Amino acid sequence: MQLKGKTILITGGASGIGLEAVKQFLANGAQVIITGRNQSKLDAAKKMYPGITAINSDVAKAEDVQTLLKQVQAMGGIDILYNNAGVVSQPKNLGITNAAHAEAAEYEMDINYLGIIRMNNAFMDMLKSKPESAIINTSSILSYQPFNLSPTYAASKAAVRFYTESLRNHLKIIDGSVKVFELLPPLVATDMAEGMPAKAISPETLVNHLISGLKKNQYVIRVGDTKVIYFLSRFFPKMAHKILNSAQTDPMLRA
Repeated sequence: MQLKGKTILITGGASGIGLEAVKQFLANGAQVIITGRNQSKLDAAKKMYPGITAINSDVAKAEDVQTLLKQVQAMGGIDILYNNAGVVSQPKNLGITNAAHAEAAEYEMDINYLGIIRMNNAFMDMLKSKPESAIINTSSILSYQPFNLSPTYAASKAAVRFYTESLRNHLKIIDGSVKVFELLPPLVATDMAEGMPAKAISPETLVNHLISGLKKNQYVIRVGDTKVIYFLSRFFPKMAHKILNSAQTDPMLRA
């Protein structure tokens, strides 16, 4: 896929992986629009990269998504939608039988999974109108195995993985112009990984793999330890589950 001259919209683009993606997509000649819920982070990202457009918008709110669509239409539209926004609840809130667990599950599903569907549904006609366009959905290493410390987060990412595969197959049947990519990170050194005693790759490394995969039309982009867990899940699922859940110091955790 050609990135130069494309316009990309990155949700959750004001920090972490999203901000690194801003840097690398700009370096590859793309125009960048970012969204997020934290205005101060959006302002800081805009100051760092004056050429981008930063819009306060929440993927969990249907009205925000529709307002965003109108704003992007007025700017001429996008060629790539990168669904990067994601949240994870702290383990202390995830006791299986308490009220906080249900609230955490709703929070994670609403942003990590339903937020992607809201965005894709809203921007699909725009993307279909482009000669070459793409959707990038972010799932996780935990889409292959449940993780005891983040059960509802893992569930939300498993939902994204199944949805992404189905969306890709569906669009191949009805419209060949929209490519659907899935990015599957391992643990990444961002604020979401704070306090996790495990090895983490850098956002720079992750986005390097993403950019390379896009250029090669590699629709499923497994990075780092995700490749190992994917293989083990297919042939030795009990071993994969044990590796992910055996010790908090294990390098193969979540992202």
